[in-house]
Amino acid sequence: MIPVPFLTLLLFLPLAGSLLLLAMTRRESLARITALTIALAETLLACSAWFCQGSTTPQAAPPGFFLFLDRPWIETLGIRYTLGMDGISLLLVILTAFVTTIALLVSWRSIKERVALHFLLILAMESGIIGVFLSLDLFLFYLFWELMLIPMFFLIGIWGHDRNIYSAVKFFLYTMIGSLLMLLAIIGIYLIHGQQSGVYSFGLSELIGTNFSTATGLWLYGAFLLAFAVKFPLVPLHTWLPDAHTDAPTAGSVILAGLLLKTGAYGLIRFGYPLFPEAARTLTPLLIGLAVAGILYASWIAFAQKDMKRLVAYSSVGHMGFVALGIGAWTPVALSGSLLQMINHGLTTTALFAMVGMLDEQAHTRQIEDYGGLWSKIPIYSAFFVLFAMASAGLPGLNNFVGEFLILTGSFKVAQLATVLAFIGVILPLVYTVRLIQEVLFQEERRPLSMTDLSLREILILTFLALADIVIGMHPAPLLEVLKVPVALLTGGAP
Repeated sequence: MIPVPFLTLLLFLPLAGSLLLLAMTRRESLARITALTIALAETLLACSAWFCQGSTTPQAAPPGFFLFLDRPWIETLGIRYTLGMDGISLLLVILTAFVTTIALLVSWRSIKERVALHFLLILAMESGIIGVFLSLDLFLFYLFWELMLIPMFFLIGIWGHDRNIYSAVKFFLYTMIGSLLMLLAIIGIYLIHGQQSGVYSFGLSELIGTNFSTATGLWLYGAFLLAFAVKFPLVPLHTWLPDAHTDAPTAGSVILAGLLLKTGAYGLIRFGYPLFPEAARTLTPLLIGLAVAGILYASWIAFAQKDMKRLVAYSSVGHMGFVALGIGAWTPVALSGSLLQMINHGLTTTALFAMVGMLDEQAHTRQIEDYGGLWSKIPIYSAFFVLFAMASAGLPGLNNFVGEFLILTGSFKVAQLATVLAFIGVILPLVYTVRLIQEVLFQEERRPLSMTDLSLREILILTFLALADIVIGMHPAPLLEVLKVPVALLTGGAP
């Protein structure tokens, strides 16, 4: 078993790297190399946690957690430094480390000003996101939840395009309002549990099982649900996302879609349902209804988009709607599908935003109508584009298909009508995706653009993402096996 400090190292290595970059503000090349070295080390560290599974369960660890750390922090308030890793957090931490490395690589040449600051913010955000996935103390969770927002605000505001200040402020306000309501709910749980037990604690294990009246449980769960729904984002709380994606730099879009959206779904799974099971069951029709609305609405709106980035952003809303549907169903198959789909969406959407950024870097336009005939000009790029577009559309044999299939299968017994409507949302993305491929790659050239095919760096980025998409699509069993125990424990079954 890896020694206990491993979780602390995993959590704070990127933050330490970001502090190191403060001394390199005038040394751009060194800043790039240092940031990439830290990100690669973090990725190796995260992947090494895979081999801890099956080892002896740490003493006092909650069921299902194979790595656990619990130390006193602010004892007078019952706040502890409690971290844990089970199969769910393992996969999401690996995804975080991998996508962060991709974000640094896609920024390698496109960011020419304040390079060290740009990379510093990405690494700091990585620590915040990993903290969200590892925290088992609600105060600690909230601390990292807020920490990850600040770097994204500055990434959009400083390096963004067009209405970058507007989009950065809109992103911040939406998420902050939801976060403040969640903070009030956390304080409410803390006080109620303390009054009932005489022990004031923010620990998740201690707070699970707290008795709430029906009305109190609904209000507290509603605050959690609102905060997480903004981050998903669920319709109608999604309007910040297309603007943020459109105006963010490529690395910002990659992290936003690949990672930040997953924190909302994770929070609902890890904290929302376990803390408020009765309230969650009561509001399940609302969650499922919003999920289906998002799937259909986002797919419909994506048809009208002329900006490729905005189209991919709306497709993200639809795909996360499937994740919400699986969570709402709360069956082992559906929940496993949702968790797998979070990984799949993180990989596929990361690739699509990276590829749109590669085009924009050369042609300085993201408008679909400005392109055409790229298959003959840049065939390597075009082949990757077709692969990832088809993966996003849910083509069998690629990763998104597996997640969507499990979600629909697991949801049908719980919500037949919603599942049938969601199936339409499987078909619609195929239509707008084929249209995107046709117009960008095979349509007659409408504007003379001087394009060069992928560089070695870009080929490496897309190759790793493509391999992940294909391997998961063809053989998802190892990931599903990792999720088996935590999903069983969450849904009340036997591990």
